[in-house]
Amino acid sequence: MSALLTLEEAQERLLALAPALPATTVEIGPNLANRYLASDLKALRTQPPADLSAMDGYAIAGEGPWERVGESRAGGPFEGTLAPGQCTRISTGAHVPDGADRILIQENAEIAGTSVALTPGEALPTAGRHVRKAGFDFSTGDTVLKVGTQLTPGAIALAIAAGHVQVPVLTPPRVAVLDSGDELAPLGAEVREDQIPASNGVMIASMLQALVGETTALGPVADDPAALADALAKAEGHEILITSGGASVGDHDLIQQALKDWGADLAFWKVAIKPGKPLMVATRGETVVLGLPGNPVSSFVTAFLFALPLVRKAMGAASPLPRVSQAVCAEALPATGSRREFLRGVSEGGKVRLAASQDSSALFALAQANCLIDRAAGSPETKPGTSVPVYNLQNG
Repeated sequence: MSALLTLEEAQERLLALAPALPATTVEIGPNLANRYLASDLKALRTQPPADLSAMDGYAIAGEGPWERVGESRAGGPFEGTLAPGQCTRISTGAHVPDGADRILIQENAEIAGTSVALTPGEALPTAGRHVRKAGFDFSTGDTVLKVGTQLTPGAIALAIAAGHVQVPVLTPPRVAVLDSGDELAPLGAEVREDQIPASNGVMIASMLQALVGETTALGPVADDPAALADALAKAEGHEILITSGGASVGDHDLIQQALKDWGADLAFWKVAIKPGKPLMVATRGETVVLGLPGNPVSSFVTAFLFALPLVRKAMGAASPLPRVSQAVCAEALPATGSRREFLRGVSEGGKVRLAASQDSSALFALAQANCLIDRAAGSPETKPGTSVPVYNLQNG
């Protein structure tokens, strides 16, 4: 029997199979959130376009006292040039008039009619004080966003400030989700004693919603070759197919055979992680198939570690894998076995504790968790106060 793949090996092999999608130019708007740039974005303008005041106060020329000769406000600059001994009232974001090179903040100004003086005891501002110099943020031609950058709200604001009304992004993949098992009762149907409500399909689709929007639901499907064949036929035209359940080789685990009958080729199977060992990856033409375990927690963990990165990679993400951080154990963590373990945890104030249960079917504990605690294979018991790597379930 071949050795199980490590997490990193399996992720690398999966991401190498990510479908190649065409680029398109899209108008900037809220719908761009969580898309990824298909090419570098260069600034079409300089920001700020001129020297601007960073504070409310007075734009001053010379050492003072100063005679106020006008005002510069945001959207209404002072048109003249200041001579030594002159100043203008100025507001935050307004153009610094020619002849002025510093800002006297209003708290340090003593006013008598149109005369402005430095408050006794205050030092004269140094040259350039409280002035945002032209181009300090970026200049025309600068690369402001790199290819593969996620278009977060901040990145979208930067693209607009750089003069863009459209940006190049990759087309999102079409994703189908198929959950299978005789024990699954469809959403809203009566649940017999030998059944459980089918939650995996909706859970996985919810995880992908922010990236691709709507997914195609192909389940729940019974453990029946004909029913599976019919469901797989409906996956035609999708770049990514995610299945949940039936990926092992038990008597009632039919997904692998159904995929082979559909014309898919197995790329790899089984990863040395817990939960999630029976993860399966296959391809059929341009379609990548990711087979997740059926236990809800196993399905969630593997979707987080594999499905989300696969979709991000297909969308052009430069860094598709989830980000790891550190937290301090608030309690002891048990020793691990021969597989790398991802424990469901609750992180608060930089400290992390275990969720109520680590059973791979425990949805109550999964709903409590806001992070996964990454535990290497063969780790001894970890004492409270030890720093451990964690994946924030909200940061993807």
